[in-house]
Amino acid sequence: MARYSANVSHALLVLCLLDFTSCLTFGGASGSGKSVRSATVADVESTVSGSFGYLDGVEQGAPDAILGIAQAFRACEDPRKVNVCVGAYRDSSGNPWVLPSVREAEKNMLETGANKEYLPIDGDAEYVKKALTFAYGADAPLERIAGVQSLSGTGACRIGGEFLGRFLPQGTKILIPNPTWGNHIAIFNEAGLVVERYRYYSRATNGLDADGMLEDISSAPDQSVILLHACAHNPTGCDPPMDVWEKIADICREKGHIVFFDSAYQGFASGDAEKDAQALRFFMSEGLPVMLAQSFAKNFGLYGERTGTLSIVCADAEQRERVMSQLKLVIRPMYSSPPLHGSSIVRTVLSDEKLTAQYYEECKIMADRIGLMRTTLVEKLKEAGSTHDWSHVVEQIGMFAFTGMNEEMCDQMTNDYAIYMTRDGRISLAGLNENNVEYVASAIHAITDGKSISS
Repeated sequence: MARYSANVSHALLVLCLLDFTSCLTFGGASGSGKSVRSATVADVESTVSGSFGYLDGVEQGAPDAILGIAQAFRACEDPRKVNVCVGAYRDSSGNPWVLPSVREAEKNMLETGANKEYLPIDGDAEYVKKALTFAYGADAPLERIAGVQSLSGTGACRIGGEFLGRFLPQGTKILIPNPTWGNHIAIFNEAGLVVERYRYYSRATNGLDADGMLEDISSAPDQSVILLHACAHNPTGCDPPMDVWEKIADICREKGHIVFFDSAYQGFASGDAEKDAQALRFFMSEGLPVMLAQSFAKNFGLYGERTGTLSIVCADAEQRERVMSQLKLVIRPMYSSPPLHGSSIVRTVLSDEKLTAQYYEECKIMADRIGLMRTTLVEKLKEAGSTHDWSHVVEQIGMFAFTGMNEEMCDQMTNDYAIYMTRDGRISLAGLNENNVEYVASAIHAITDGKSISS
């Protein structure tokens, strides 16, 4: 209503000025010239209403599930409130942490006079080279990997989806795990791919459904796209062991599937970036057709910088050049060129041996604190009197704990205890610290006591 009133006021002001100008031009003020029509409020309201009628059919969109929870948390005035929803690291005091290596890189950038010019369509080439080496390894055949800078992992998935939508046959399926990061479905639907799910997590066992996963990937039509989380699966924190990765690779080879890795937690998962890249590098070594959406939001703490890459492993350098040309044609009308600051930070860190070593230590600090909160939560649950088997929480990896709580329990966590979380039972361990972990554990115990946490 306030915006509508502002539009009306603006329109009245414009018409009044026009009337006044006309009076001066034609002598209307002295009565000797042409008379000028005076606009009424009704006239202006009619004009404004008619002008914006094309928006009448726009329906109210559904709020984003996670961002909506974060907004509700901010509005909550309960002093007990805890946010275990957001997927962003917090230190032991519950505050965001800018990595010291990132601050040092920014300092170096200022001292060297970094400019603010546009990047090329495909981004900062040196950054992309460093990022791909970080992911694929020091011996990666970069001469046949087409890589472009992206707007973090979301943008990488969107570019990759658009590319596949243009060059794969209409009706090609992309299989994504059930469950998965919520945005995957919308991204690949928008790209025109047929999105289907494959079994991944068993709520009956609170663990990986390896048999169901392998069966569904094997049953998919030949040359489907298979989306895999490279490490620290979101939301379950449950990754396949190496023998299962090997079976997935065998099936993908037999079926001619395209493997699309989404890597948002390399280094953040275990504290060892090399270990976290094991699955990706194994598929690469097996000669499988691999695509990679890579994000530096979590592992570098560059959430608001939107820094990532999209890469496609090609057969040779000539194929790479053709793929690069098409990726640029996807990007140019989408956002023209990527932002500069975040990629410059990553490039600066990974180009300096001392900063790189410092970064690896800081990344391990984040992973270790998350791991500590994981074990502490289970310890506090036992101290609270819980008799449930919470070993699945300890065995999971990465930022999240997939508790096994159902939607009703999650709603009760929020309504009765002001603990804000997604309704699938996922808890962001980054939101826990020494000051709130006992309270959260007590609430979980109160809600789950005598009830099943598997289904």
